[in-house]
Amino acid sequence: MNERVNGAVMNVKRVGLVLAAVAILIGIEVTVTTITGRGTPRSFGTTSCANPYLSGAVVTVTLTDHGGGMMGSVPMTASLRSQPTTVRAGNVSFVARNQGSLAHELIVLPLSSAGPGARAVDANGKVDESQSLGEASRPCASGAGNGLPPGSTGWVTVALPAGRYELVCNDPLHYSAGMFDVLTVQ
Repeated sequence: MNERVNGAVMNVKRVGLVLAAVAILIGIEVTVTTITGRGTPRSFGTTSCANPYLSGAVVTVTLTDHGGGMMGSVPMTASLRSQPTTVRAGNVSFVARNQGSLAHELIVLPLSSAGPGARAVDANGKVDESQSLGEASRPCASGAGNGLPPGSTGWVTVALPAGRYELVCNDPLHYSAGMFDVLTVQ
């Protein structure tokens, strides 16, 4: 009888090890898969996306947050950083990668005369985006949606003439928390 019980325990352990190995393999694939080139499937963060065709200059925008939640007692600090910060005029593709713990979005706006980070924020903690030139807020897709969940990526391509543009996250209170950057188009 002990041999039977010991055999059953060993089988359960083997199944558990196999399941753990499969989970690790899936996790590794999602974690280490990177952008490999046009036409090749790849993963953005934890969401696996097909590689989009991106025309013109490509600007990678990293969206992050730290600290308390939007209504928490600890103030949230957040950032939106673009790389590169200067591109040539023409088609510009933005790849927005949410590396934070909250949902985010990317809005491309002409830089206001007041300068970066100086837009008026309304009672809902948002800026006026009526002059938006493009938005990346659909996970694994181009254009506007309902926001990029943590670990996801979205993109948008915009034709931009020479000038300066403010890249913002316009989720409530995110702009005030520091989620903006400037792109110069020459």
